[in-house]
Amino acid sequence: MFKKFLILAWEGLKVAVISFAIIIPVRYFLIQPFYVKGMSMESSFRDHEYLIIDEISYRFRPIERGEVVVFRYPLNPQEYFIKRIIGLPGESVQVKDSKVIVYNSQYPGGLVLVENYLDPNTPTYSSSDTKIDLGTDEYFVMGDNRTGSKDSRSFGPVNKSFITGRVFLRGWPFNRATVFNDPVDYSASSN
Repeated sequence: MFKKFLILAWEGLKVAVISFAIIIPVRYFLIQPFYVKGMSMESSFRDHEYLIIDEISYRFRPIERGEVVVFRYPLNPQEYFIKRIIGLPGESVQVKDSKVIVYNSQYPGGLVLVENYLDPNTPTYSSSDTKIDLGTDEYFVMGDNRTGSKDSRSFGPVNKSFITGRVFLRGWPFNRATVFNDPVDYSASSN
């Protein structure tokens, strides 16, 4: 009887060790759960939704405009924010007349982003209509709830080193479960 208990205990220990050997690297290097707090991304993401963050794909490909990312808040790295990528490294971003305009080598005169994911009549304000120039590893991020979001309009660009990963899956609530593979396609018009 004692021998059967030892065999069972040994088998249980092996299962636990193998499970931890698989789960810990996946949790810390590949994917991470994230719980949405607040309304800064409504109506795309709502308060109390449960997301899975892809932490690995940005090691193999660049971050793209329109992707939703989770990052450490630059003014308090203990906090995590969820926002949408608007401006990419080397670009300039301007919020003017309730429009988001991106300036880059392809659009030196400016590209007005068509943001179909925003609720209709959502105003996009900024305390200044000054262009924000992004460095080689900097991104301009904005929440989809433009009137209720603390984002790059207030705290400035986010360095790539602060970005944890992109939103890959909304798992909860079940009726809103979604896999996010592609960034937003901005049908754009030049300024």
